[in-house]
Amino acid sequence: MASPEPLPQLLTIDQLAERFGMSIRHIRRLVAERRVPYLKVGWLVRFDPAEITTWLDGARHPQRSTTGDRFDLALSSSRSGTCQAI
Repeated sequence: MASPEPLPQLLTIDQLAERFGMSIRHIRRLVAERRVPYLKVGWLVRFDPAEITTWLDGARHPQRSTTGDRFDLALSSSRSGTCQAI
C-alpha cells in the first residue's frame, strides 16, 4: 500500500492576514464575500497555501508596458483629431 500524501499545513485567518499585510477584518470580509478560497473545518476557517498561491496568480494583472504607449496614443490623437491606438 502506498503511503498517503502529507496534508498541507493550513493557515488561520490571523496567519493569512499577517502574510498579506492586511487586517483580520479584511480577510474575514473576503471570506464572507467568497472572494478568497477557504476551507471550513467544523466552525473553523482555514486556508490552503497552494490554493492561495493559485488564487493570487489568477488575480495578477499583466505588467504595464514601459515603451511610452500613452505618449504615442496622445500624439496620434492630436495629429489626426481622433483617438486611435498605434
